Amino acid sequence: MDNFISIKENIQTEIVVKKSKFICNLIKVETQEEAENIIKQIKKKYYDARHNCVAYRVIDDEKIVEKASDDGEPSGTAGGPMLNILQKNNLCNVVAIVTRYFGGILLGTGGLVRAYSDATIDAIEISEKVEICMGQELEAEIEYNNLESFKYYCKINDIYINDFGYSDRVICKIQLEDVSMQRLVEDFETKKVNLINLKFLSKKLINKSIIK
Repeated sequence: MDNFISIKENIQTEIVVKKSKFICNLIKVETQEEAENIIKQIKKKYYDARHNCVAYRVIDDEKIVEKASDDGEPSGTAGGPMLNILQKNNLCNVVAIVTRYFGGILLGTGGLVRAYSDATIDAIEISEKVEICMGQELEAEIEYNNLESFKYYCKINDIYINDFGYSDRVICKIQLEDVSMQRLVEDFETKKVNLINLKFLSKKLINKSIIK
């Protein structure tokens, strides 16, 4: 599976076009079920809006699942253009919901496409993006006096520590790309890195880098 882009944190933006208000919620999700639940929550929150138009792309079983909805707007004027923008930006595991409060002035099909597109683009442009790739999650067991040196080792070898457990020893849950894992295993076996134990947990999508 090729690398893709997601967002680091959820974003909400707002634009006004001829008195109609367009609120874009750009939300990070992990599954299609989560995306559908988010859509229900947003529609409930903005129950008094004229439309809640939707586009999302989610990785499921290493394949991209896509959905778009015009939610009562003329066919092809909202969800489709929003989905096209997600595709062009290689965004996945993201749901975009643009809520419209009608301002009394008709925009026409071209105006609607521009408004829903601009609302989505505006949210994407101000969001902090993350490159996502397929990698590995492991558990590293470490003596307390070796923790700082291991944290430095992780920093220079593109290994992300996403959790710590403390007991007699420190248990670090780490995420890394395959090439980094091969290096870590070799350094563990040759004692170049001071670990008590290294345990494979799962193959999963991981953050590769932050895109400013």
